[in-house]
Amino acid sequence: MKSQDKPIRICFIAPKAYPLFNPESNEVFGGSEVDLYFLAVELARDKNYQVSFITADYGQQPIETIEGVTVIKSVDFDRSALHGVLRVWRSLGRAGADIYMIKTPSLGTFLTALYCRLHRRVFLYRSAHTDHCDGTYLKRHRVLGRLFGWALRTAKIVFVQNQTDIENLKRTTGVFSMMVPNGHRLDELRETNRQTILWTGRSASFKKPEKFIALAREFPEQSFVMICQRATGDNQYDQFCRRVREVPNLEFHQRVPFRQIDSFFQRARVFVNTSDTEGFPNTFIQACKCATPILSLNVNPDDFLNRYSCGVCCRGDSTRLAEGLKFMLDQQRYLQLGQNGRKYVLEHHDIKKIIEQYKKVFVSLRSQQECEA
Repeated sequence: MKSQDKPIRICFIAPKAYPLFNPESNEVFGGSEVDLYFLAVELARDKNYQVSFITADYGQQPIETIEGVTVIKSVDFDRSALHGVLRVWRSLGRAGADIYMIKTPSLGTFLTALYCRLHRRVFLYRSAHTDHCDGTYLKRHRVLGRLFGWALRTAKIVFVQNQTDIENLKRTTGVFSMMVPNGHRLDELRETNRQTILWTGRSASFKKPEKFIALAREFPEQSFVMICQRATGDNQYDQFCRRVREVPNLEFHQRVPFRQIDSFFQRARVFVNTSDTEGFPNTFIQACKCATPILSLNVNPDDFLNRYSCGVCCRGDSTRLAEGLKFMLDQQRYLQLGQNGRKYVLEHHDIKKIIEQYKKVFVSLRSQQECEA
């Protein structure tokens, strides 16, 4: 068999992604995991690709095949760091891929880059957060920051989520990058009775969930819904849950299975994001695909909320959250803003279109790899 006739072997690494493959697992995951999960599953539909995915140890079998993807168990978060390093290294070898792709900076990013360097495999990195591109992460983490910087410089390609991150990454690390939007499955739009104001995410400090609580108190006549998982390492989560439940017009869910989350967006008049900073939140795409407009405290990648008229950004001013919500609710402006968001997401975030961008890159990388062999 000619080399070009063989499937291209791709391995994605995201330890916390296993609950997306197995909904019976109730553990925490984030937008980074969602992004790589959609890429892996969509790519696995193509017989020209052999897709594997390294996750953490959630008590599952060492190797499973789910949705056409070979899911490989690795690090156990309850064991030592050294044990984790050995498990990750072994899993990278077990995947036997031509191309390895990871998202978010961690020791695992360095290990993957090192493995690819030693075994002459292709290492790809995808950025998850603006802080990872603008120098914030490098300043806050001296040791891991240096390892992360080295990994970026060894990557064949670094993918980012918006144009601003391209400029920031070049300025702070000298690394050139390529912008590819997050992709989602876009189902037919369902007409629903919209009655709520929605917030969903983890209890991470940078997401500022307490600002949503304050907003709900300002609008006692409106129905608010909050879905907030405990963020890793959040020791104040139980106290936070008690405070949320004290607000009479705020319905609180600690967790909703990923496959049920769209129904909450479909019933929402407005989706609220209170984060200080992010890359391009997957929740923005979930909101837009459900024709739900976005009210954002500060996050507005490449000014898309204004450019495509699908929401309101308060530019970091908490006092403007209430003004923005009033504006969107008045005269049911949220309906037209939501339709604008739906049009935007169909054009820019359809996973079937996004995966074709990646396939072109993967084919080109294999050709380069064969020429270098």
